[in-house]
Amino acid sequence: MKNKFSSNKSKNIIVLGSTGSVGKQSLEVIRNYPDKFKVVGMAALGEDIKSQIKEFKPEIVYVDDESVRSKLSINPASSLEELVSYPQADTIIVAIPGTVALEAVFKAIEQKKQILLATKEISVVAGSLLEEKIKEYKADVLPLDSEHSAIFQCLQGEKKERIKRIILTCSGGPFRGKKKKDLEKVTKEQVVSHPVWKMGPKISIDSATLMNKGFEVIEAHHLFDIPFDKIDVVVHPQSIIHSMIEFTDGTIKALLSNPTMKYPIQYALFYPDRSLTNPWGQLELKDLTFEKPDTETFPCLEYAYSAGKTGGTMPAVLNYVDETAVDMFLKGEIKYLDIPRIVKQLLDKHKVIPNPSLEDILEIKEWVEKETRAIIK
Repeated sequence: MKNKFSSNKSKNIIVLGSTGSVGKQSLEVIRNYPDKFKVVGMAALGEDIKSQIKEFKPEIVYVDDESVRSKLSINPASSLEELVSYPQADTIIVAIPGTVALEAVFKAIEQKKQILLATKEISVVAGSLLEEKIKEYKADVLPLDSEHSAIFQCLQGEKKERIKRIILTCSGGPFRGKKKKDLEKVTKEQVVSHPVWKMGPKISIDSATLMNKGFEVIEAHHLFDIPFDKIDVVVHPQSIIHSMIEFTDGTIKALLSNPTMKYPIQYALFYPDRSLTNPWGQLELKDLTFEKPDTETFPCLEYAYSAGKTGGTMPAVLNYVDETAVDMFLKGEIKYLDIPRIVKQLLDKHKVIPNPSLEDILEIKEWVEKETRAIIK
């Protein structure tokens, strides 16, 4: 994760997922520094991109919706891979949920682009392949997730061999303190109502099941090359501390800030420069509390640890079955507690491919969707 891109020159940026939560916050940060950044490309799903195009005037866009794409009077890219290959772009913000941008990220690495990575699912399904790509092309990849940005910042000036453990914090989601019997009839609206963070529906549901934190454990393993037995999770409802690192001398480093993605986004965009004034508000310290995760009520966290330790194609199955089950829940086809049940059944059924290719990983998505539908039927 060495930075080859100077913070003193203007950066030409492509935002993948510009109309999502992280994408919008990225544009808000960029909007504050018009002399430092130019948005040369965007990718999004629907109508919201029109107002963003009008404001930021990108040179190339990709819109998945053909009806929207046909109405744009701007240079359209035929794919995400073509978009990230745009010669004038040097930095790619990856904020599309899921694995839609998986192949585009690999293409961007091959194109020597700087990657600001917010999409944890890419590390989950293809973490080992991503590590290989980063090493092969000496890629500059910086994390945008608040937890992984905090780890990255706490590691500055430290030696990796002095790490005793990484501690990822977790708000506990909207059902912290509840038991399974309390969750049998929860509604979609209750599940997506996160107590602290403003996020999209998919990640809100993953936060409610603790699957999101499990994904972050796997991502931390790949991004920082840390074994799973040195990665812990602690529930911290205030979401002021974003991650901690305990060192072998017994001391702990922690990064604190208000719970907004704008801080890690700004840090990554300007890294390693930290001379900026803060436009995002003053942190007010509150009583900080910590709890152990309740993995009996929320077993997805343990499923993620297990899948990550197994490796091979198992993390990809974990991601894709969660993606399918969450989509089914949002459509009213299954109940909230069906999500971890289906995840467990597919993990138990899958025969692991130890060293998968990218093609193996992409094929697994079809198998997972088919098997998940069979379980429901």
